[in-house]
Amino acid sequence: MLEMYSFVDYFTIPPSFVSIYLDRTWIGLRFLRALRLMTVPDILQYLNILKTSSSIRLAQLVSIFISVWLTAAGIIHLLENSGDPFEFTNPQQLSYWTCVYFLIVTMSTVGYGDVYCQTVLGRTFLVFFLLVGLAIFASCIPEIIDLIGTRNKYGGTLKNERGRRHIVVCGHITYESVSHFLKDFLHEDREDVDVEVVFLHRKEPDLELEGLLKRHYTTVEFFQGTMMNAVDLERVKVHEADACLVLANKYCQDPDAEDAANIMRVISIKNYSDDIRVIIQLMQYHNKAYLLNIPSWDWKQGDDVICLAELKLGFIAQSCLAPGFSTMMANLFAMRSFKTSPDTQAWQNDYLQGTGCEMYTETLSPSFTGMTFPQASELCFTKLKLLLLAIEIKGEGGGDSKISINPRGAKIVANTQGFFIAQSADEVKRAWFYCKACHEDIKDETLIKKCKCKNLATFRKGVRAVQMVGRASEISRDREDPNAMRNHRNSVGMTMMNSTKQVNKVKPNVNRATNDSLSSPNQPYNQRSQEESAYPGYHLAYEVKSSCRRAEPRVVRT
Repeated sequence: MLEMYSFVDYFTIPPSFVSIYLDRTWIGLRFLRALRLMTVPDILQYLNILKTSSSIRLAQLVSIFISVWLTAAGIIHLLENSGDPFEFTNPQQLSYWTCVYFLIVTMSTVGYGDVYCQTVLGRTFLVFFLLVGLAIFASCIPEIIDLIGTRNKYGGTLKNERGRRHIVVCGHITYESVSHFLKDFLHEDREDVDVEVVFLHRKEPDLELEGLLKRHYTTVEFFQGTMMNAVDLERVKVHEADACLVLANKYCQDPDAEDAANIMRVISIKNYSDDIRVIIQLMQYHNKAYLLNIPSWDWKQGDDVICLAELKLGFIAQSCLAPGFSTMMANLFAMRSFKTSPDTQAWQNDYLQGTGCEMYTETLSPSFTGMTFPQASELCFTKLKLLLLAIEIKGEGGGDSKISINPRGAKIVANTQGFFIAQSADEVKRAWFYCKACHEDIKDETLIKKCKCKNLATFRKGVRAVQMVGRASEISRDREDPNAMRNHRNSVGMTMMNSTKQVNKVKPNVNRATNDSLSSPNQPYNQRSQEESAYPGYHLAYEVKSSCRRAEPRVVRT
């Protein structure tokens, strides 16, 4: 009853009914309704539009300033248009918006003098209002400008282009970790990486990291936030990302605390989107067991753990069994470019060439199907200049697949994934482009490119499908009406003869066949194949048209 907004209703609602009853229009105190604007920030918070403290404070300052400004303009408008009591002989006709302009000029201490108060009540109110108005103007406006000017540079939402993929990287984000990650991920030896890298960290980047991000501005974006907040996860669109990487601080003093923080990030990510692929770095091996307690953690879906201590100890153990193993694996993991120099000695060029190799995967072409692994390795090494190290062997009955290194009795099946050691991803593509019919006599491995055999095989498969549909439709029609089918065969034969004559006019060098050699769809396959061999330049196929439900012959060049 005694709240400010209650008094606003007391002074605005009853005068409206009185003006209706007296059939007179009175300015009244309707301008007090502008004080209701101060409730706008609360409404926006209820609607979950204002979420951050800075946005809430900004809305409060703007609403207070505007409501006081409009209310004071309404009071000046009432006093100046009414005149001084009790005679009301000196009114000044001012519109409401003129009073709004007059107050903002006065509050800003500019004072053009084109509009001023003439009544005593108006001047008296203005004197007392300036004590409050100047204080509000001097305090609210600088704070509003400060909030707008210091708006988070790395806030906002990821505006992912349509069709472009992205990954999210979080955890230990520093200049060193980001530079090493981008150096490997965006290396020139890889294929064209059309994947955007999104970094999410709770602190703003320093000057070095900011400069690094600007150098890769086309493929990298940085957002300030934390993985523990669902709002920040929504900003970087984790649910649409291909994967989420959690980097660890390998120089931390407390490895268990670092692993615990990264595991909590994984839990937050999985709670937000349970089907996102997560790759996490851990310092200690025994902390991997905590990930198994996460319900949505699934190794089969691509979730993986990279334990730094496990890698180090494993390399040391393997180096005891095979000296030089750790050096070789370190060279394979690191992305380096091999560039020869005439001033460098031969052994140094050979060593640099070895350090420039990395491990890549590629699907073997159909020409490898049926070969044993030694035969495929020999072909890759001698013909393609590639080192085939292992293949992926799929389990029987759709079971789990496994990577087999140098399998002795295994044979290559269709769509087998191979693991190669090569200089770049372009070199590994030779294993997919290789065709025995087209590349058998090629000596230079750089000339092995995509041939036309795959397109031709696809075309022949489509022609066979059209032929089978035409035969099936004719057989079904023959069963329904034998007489109609006989007449249709005669018309088909005439059309085929006319088509043959037209083809011979266009292509006179083609071996011509007699009209008797034109085959019918119901002839045996062996007989038709012999007759078609006498006419090698063209091939007759049947095209089924659903509108007339009959087969019409057409000449297809093969």
